[in-house]
Amino acid sequence: MENGSPVRLLVVDDEPHIADLVATVARYEGWQAVTAGSGEAAIRAALDFQPDIVVLDLMLPDVDGFTVLDRLRGEGAMVPVVFLTARDGTADRVAGLTRGGDDYLVKPFSVEELMARLRAVLRRSTGPSWKRSVLKVADLVLDEDTREVRRGDRLVTLTPTEYELLRYLMRRSPTVLTKAQILDHVWEYDFGGRSNVVELVVSHLRRKLDVEGDEPLIHTVRGVGYVLRRAPS
Repeated sequence: MENGSPVRLLVVDDEPHIADLVATVARYEGWQAVTAGSGEAAIRAALDFQPDIVVLDLMLPDVDGFTVLDRLRGEGAMVPVVFLTARDGTADRVAGLTRGGDDYLVKPFSVEELMARLRAVLRRSTGPSWKRSVLKVADLVLDEDTREVRRGDRLVTLTPTEYELLRYLMRRSPTVLTKAQILDHVWEYDFGGRSNVVELVVSHLRRKLDVEGDEPLIHTVRGVGYVLRRAPS
């Protein structure tokens, strides 16, 4: 991490050989890693260990990974979560990303790819502490130092991926950004052509930003991509 302390990783999987493999590779990288084999154990470990990032299986013996994520978010824990699961259906991917997950990797998997994705999520979840910048578009304000986002007087709570996407749109406003540009900047690797992940996160971000009659700020430019700006008067 930027403060010099090792990354704390929680690996949640009911297959011990997978959990131990990921934890061992992470420790080889200099990270601290603990494992949990059930949803309840994962929640207890998360609250006790306070990880910087979580690898979370969907199919657990007690509660599923979605429930674990919901309960962590309910506790106010906005720790980034990467799903690692054998469930490769589109509905599962959509649910994982729109419910606050930051990435979704399907088994069987490459440990090297998983570690690359974890590092990418961590990069976008911890901004540089030496740089302070406040971005503003209309009544939307993003403080890069505190990572606080406000819409008017309302505090907006975002996942690391949502935050990085919003920051990119605000930094480039009023430029129209293509899905490919957003994928390259926010996810930092080839998402296998699944550009619909951008649509999913943008949709989730819109629901958080535009409430109580707020003016929509993220606009779709058909056939091109997205732009964050006031609507033309």
